[in-house]
Amino acid sequence: MQRIARPKGTRPTFKILKMDLFGNYTDENTNLLPEGGTVNYFGKIMPLPEANRFYEALLHSIAWKNDEANIFGKHFITKRKVAWYGDSGFSYTYSNTTKQALPWTPELLELKALVESKTGATFNSCLLNLYHTGGESMAWHSDDEKALAKNGAIASLSFGAERKFAFKHKQTKEVISLVLEHGSLLVMKDETQTNWLHRLPPTKKISKPRINLTFRTIMG
Repeated sequence: MQRIARPKGTRPTFKILKMDLFGNYTDENTNLLPEGGTVNYFGKIMPLPEANRFYEALLHSIAWKNDEANIFGKHFITKRKVAWYGDSGFSYTYSNTTKQALPWTPELLELKALVESKTGATFNSCLLNLYHTGGESMAWHSDDEKALAKNGAIASLSFGAERKFAFKHKQTKEVISLVLEHGSLLVMKDETQTNWLHRLPPTKKISKPRINLTFRTIMG
């Protein structure tokens, strides 16, 4: 049973999700958002040995670098590491920094094909994040950069430590949370980025790494 957090002063509601063959409560056809966008959680989309294989391959073969950002004239370097892969010639700018896409690796192409078969969407790039512990997080934000396809699908694959993930409506401030599991897929699409923020909150309870891949469509 997945709890959905509501603003103070309102009664919390609960959404019961269907259990799939991996023992995960999920229903990929259910929209987790009450309005203003579409978020579907597919749950675990691969057996545990396969998820472990991809986790180890990504951890050791990706060209990880500390993320950098320029905010209000100040330069920041995060403990969290990132990597950007995609079709040749792509660049991606966020937090006033620009990254050039590296060529796809065999593992990333394999995962891209899997995600595309599950979602019915096509993607030409992937932003990867490596969180070493629960102390490394991501603040509230929307993936609404001009280079991204308007209202296009963003497919988020998670490997490693299971972490809480949250959405917050920009006007009502309603918050919806769920736990992203090892080997699981979450898809955000339609007007989600326009109306909702999302974040990966910090936690002291997690000491192991998490790898997140977000497959995206960059407009040429």
